[in-house]
Amino acid sequence: MDLSQVILTPVVTEKALALEPKGVYIFKVDCRATKPLVKQAIEEFFKVKVARVNLANVKGKIKRAGKRRLSVKRPDWKKAFVKLEADQKIDLFDKKK
Repeated sequence: MDLSQVILTPVVTEKALALEPKGVYIFKVDCRATKPLVKQAIEEFFKVKVARVNLANVKGKIKRAGKRRLSVKRPDWKKAFVKLEADQKIDLFDKKK
């Protein structure tokens, strides 16, 4: 798998932003991605040292959509929790103080 296809998007939620000061960043990754692939992709694209990678499979929710309100299942996806070394940081967002 090509490293440019491993990381899809960063996850921007209150819980994800609360983990950022602890050095943990959350990304949406390809469902076929493995821990070594995610680690290699993060280190290459962001030029940081990764201490640990945890992966979680997230089930897609069932939603009601359309004029007839039919049930539609959102796709399943994979979430990567990336812990960086102590002195490393990724500037994903501009924080205004």
